[in-house]
Amino acid sequence: MARIGAHFHVDYPLNEAIARGADAAQFFLGDPQGWKGPVIPGGDPAAIRDAFAAAGVDIYIHAPYVINVATSNNRIRIPSRKLLDQQLKAAASIGAKGLIVHGGHVTAGVDPADGLENWRKAVERIERPLPMLIENTAGGDGAMARSLEAIGRLWDAVTDAATDDAANVGFCLDTCHANSAGIDLADAVDRIKAITGRIDLVHCNNSRDEFGSGRDRHANIAAGTIDPALLLGVVRAAGAPVICETPDDDGSLAADVSWLKEHLPA
Repeated sequence: MARIGAHFHVDYPLNEAIARGADAAQFFLGDPQGWKGPVIPGGDPAAIRDAFAAAGVDIYIHAPYVINVATSNNRIRIPSRKLLDQQLKAAASIGAKGLIVHGGHVTAGVDPADGLENWRKAVERIERPLPMLIENTAGGDGAMARSLEAIGRLWDAVTDAATDDAANVGFCLDTCHANSAGIDLADAVDRIKAITGRIDLVHCNNSRDEFGSGRDRHANIAAGTIDPALLLGVVRAAGAPVICETPDDDGSLAADVSWLKEHLPA
């Protein structure tokens, strides 16, 4: 059965993961909206690695939202590249299975090809001691990873640049983002795998908004506009670990983890 986990908004979420029956914990190493370097909870990477391993809980780290290596704005792109490098090294030090980073965007009037070139340079220059998983995004005309066509162009760019270590560039499929971007979840996995050849992680999220809305507002599995059967189909077809980034109101996050485990084959 696929490993089913959740995102936790605390510095050290091992106890929360265990309490909710999660096989994996995704979390931030610091402020997701800030530019400061990663912070290792407790300051001892080995202790975190050993504690999670002993509990049988996998670690995934989400990079800060501010990172945008695609932009032509030097004051954002250069710090983004530095922070991404730091996050990759910190995530590897605690034994994480992967670091998730958004595809980023270019601003209005900038050729998306410039964003692709900036991604090439980032992949060429940043060491990847663990898989860097690029996540699809929900909206934005200049987004690098919104539509299937954009994902294809970005994937070609990053894999061309990663010839020495292509195995450490992967893909994270977010179901809410895909639905909001107008990607039909009924065949999304097949179409994305035709582009990337792989899906390394699924963010299994329902949406508060309608198909094609361009909005990124997550909902619990049974509470959104997406048929839960479609979400289950994505998870089954992807054959990858799963993280629920859903609200945690009155046990709803634990319920999402439990629902997936109940409906997936052992």
